[in-house]
Amino acid sequence: MTQSEFGGAQRFIYRLTTNLDSQKYDILVAAGPEGNDANGLLFNLKDKGFKTIALKFLRRGVNPLFDFCLGLIEIYRLIKKEKPDILFLCSSKAGAMGSLIGRILKVPKIIYRIGGWTFNDPWPKWKKEPYIWLEKFSAKWKDYIINNAESDRQQAIKLGIRPRKEILTIYNGIDTDKLEFLGKKEAREFLNLKDSDFVVGTIANNYPAKGIKYLIEAAEKLKDIELVIIGKGNRFIADAYKHLKAFDIFVLPSVKEGFPWVILEAMTAEIPIIATKVGAIPEIINNNENGILIESRNPQQIADAITKLLNNENLRKNLVEQGKKTVIEKFNLEKMIKAYEDLFLVN
Repeated sequence: MTQSEFGGAQRFIYRLTTNLDSQKYDILVAAGPEGNDANGLLFNLKDKGFKTIALKFLRRGVNPLFDFCLGLIEIYRLIKKEKPDILFLCSSKAGAMGSLIGRILKVPKIIYRIGGWTFNDPWPKWKKEPYIWLEKFSAKWKDYIINNAESDRQQAIKLGIRPRKEILTIYNGIDTDKLEFLGKKEAREFLNLKDSDFVVGTIANNYPAKGIKYLIEAAEKLKDIELVIIGKGNRFIADAYKHLKAFDIFVLPSVKEGFPWVILEAMTAEIPIIATKVGAIPEIINNNENGILIESRNPQQIADAITKLLNNENLRKNLVEQGKKTVIEKFNLEKMIKAYEDLFLVN
């Protein structure tokens, strides 16, 4: 993994690692230096008693010196020393570099889990093409590729991204009983919000793929709402999901997604959701049943959906009820863990 800063991939690794049977698996987690602090993945796993290694040269950005010299050497030394039975890789760069070294050193099973293809980021075509080529070329070094959205799996098949054995979809899952939310009053006090405010909020790092600018543009069209954005920057809060009950409506305006954990968390917190039709979101949300789906890059649709929910309390209640049911029945942690354990046991 290229970085330790908590995003979707890091949350996945944390939940998978901490819920696997410790009697069956000897786990070591390695990640790059970015975000390796008290709020990062490695710190939190080490605090739980897991073995961790902070890699010095595996970084998120592209750097020929680090990537093709120091990074590969570092990964080679790590895999040669540890001799894993299963090499589990996340992120495009870690997936390519790790699978190459893993194949050279004859690791018995190499699994690559991708939480949204990098080439779906809002980039120009010339920038996307090298990533498509990298995924296609490096797939032959991987035994299994795991997508967390069926739409991503189908895209991979269409593009000819073929691992040695199989490409699968395994949805993210959460344990609703373990999510500890602050009460509405406490969460609003923390965020300096009034009880009387009608709060529209989101939790997302301010990357272009998250489409935050479209939510801001939508909010500028509306009156009588308070917009709250929690993410990287001056509104960063550890365990941000705990504050979800401060919101009357949750909006995820992403341009590109894999499978956003925060949708499941907002459903569990019983907050009505508006989200764009990208990545796995349409596989989670049925429009007007357990949430509202909108087109990406469309501030007017965001504003219209907010207005619709603001004026219809019964709809908000119905979305909340069905959302909670969706998580419990379809996207629970037990299902996710079992799917990965079954894969680990395949010869």
